[in-house]
Amino acid sequence: MKKQGEKDEEKNKRPMKSPRLALILSFFIPGLGQLYNGKVRDAITFIVSYICSVVLCIVIIGFIIAPIIWIYSMYDAYKGAKKINAGQI
Repeated sequence: MKKQGEKDEEKNKRPMKSPRLALILSFFIPGLGQLYNGKVRDAITFIVSYICSVVLCIVIIGFIIAPIIWIYSMYDAYKGAKKINAGQI
């Protein structure tokens, strides 16, 4: 079992993440900011959700869902990078 000091050292070894870069990556492709943050499962979820919502644009509902997923992806990527830098993740 690791001691508190060893856990803190591991957190300090993690590379810092840029919240702005995470946000910009998610701006261009929803889920890319999560991938940058190392949250692969979240990235796949956002990418698949966004693709599905774009396909649903054919039946109008996608026009409502796609922007919501896109904006939330940017928000989540930005907050995730901040949490990584603060050592909360």
